[in-house]
Amino acid sequence: MKKVLIGVAVFVIALGAAAFLYREQIGMMLAFSRLKPTMSFAEAQPPGAPDYAQQQSWAALPDREDAADVVPNGEVQDRQSTAEVDVFFVHPTTFFGTAGWNQSLDDGSTNQLTDMFVLRSQAAVFNGCCRIYAPRYRQATIFSFMDNSGSGKSALELAYQDVERAFDYFIEHYNQGRPFILGSHSQGSVHVRTLLEKRITGTPLRERLVAAYPIGFGIDREQMAKAVPDVPVCESAEQIGCVVTWNAIGPHADTWGDPRKNICVNPLTWRVDGAAAPASANLGGVAYPGSFRGTLADVKGVPPDFVEAKPVLETGVADAQCVEGMLLVKEIHSQNYAARPMGRDNYHIYDYNLFHMNLRQNVELRVETYLQAVGRASARQSVSE
Repeated sequence: MKKVLIGVAVFVIALGAAAFLYREQIGMMLAFSRLKPTMSFAEAQPPGAPDYAQQQSWAALPDREDAADVVPNGEVQDRQSTAEVDVFFVHPTTFFGTAGWNQSLDDGSTNQLTDMFVLRSQAAVFNGCCRIYAPRYRQATIFSFMDNSGSGKSALELAYQDVERAFDYFIEHYNQGRPFILGSHSQGSVHVRTLLEKRITGTPLRERLVAAYPIGFGIDREQMAKAVPDVPVCESAEQIGCVVTWNAIGPHADTWGDPRKNICVNPLTWRVDGAAAPASANLGGVAYPGSFRGTLADVKGVPPDFVEAKPVLETGVADAQCVEGMLLVKEIHSQNYAARPMGRDNYHIYDYNLFHMNLRQNVELRVETYLQAVGRASARQSVSE
């Protein structure tokens, strides 16, 4: 009996130690469990499909005033009206509902999250060089990435169908032969990765691709090379027709799965060599201070003070180094990035914000390099045809 009690005590101690060591993962799993839809994908009625001929099916359009027009200060200009290149931008997950697996485009609260959290912080980084087209789509709910029943996979497939239809409409009716960039984050990058494989590689569209920025999603380098062999990883700041991505974390972040094969391009050096870049190389992060607190399960809408928040540009805000497939940020030199809805030292929601000015500058450089390579005359001729 004594041995049994000792065994039980050892088990309880080991269990307690494990719970302490993995408290971040356990907390995140509990938070995500609160976001599980109340029915299976098969039982849920899918929302109506968007009509991309209608302007309301787009979160951002270049000839309309929207949140993608925001610039960080008076020295930076929105040049969409004169840009020679387009951006097709696919937003990340902003749908945390439990009534279904995919967002209805009539969901005003979710659309506001998309506009205030994403268009201002992410899509707007392209407005100095390019016309921005960002479709609304029946995005999969956040729980889809945790689901093992098949419902999450089906929800993501439905979301991708919208993205592909939006891209086809963009190419036929808006882009009309111009060079273009693919931009995205998180769930949006899942769909852009698929778009590269299904609609870009091996087609004439590949020649018009300036670069792809599917940021904030783990992309396996070997799988990418096999599926999309003509879109390599960007290894310099000027390289065109290539792909850039990273996933930012702090020293104490918990990673999911094995990220070591993932592509990581350092946004402070635009290289993949693993060299550390100091915060002094950071041209400026852009934050929108607000009152967001808690985990993703606590998101109910956009806080009023966040809607009214003005962009705060700070230089030297973060260092960066690619380490085992992740972008390690050792320290953030600002109090404006304090929210951690994805867990301790997980900087996923700041993948764009922390490196805003470096990314803005790099996009403009790749556009300039592309236009010089193909010749401005041919680029302009394609617009008139």
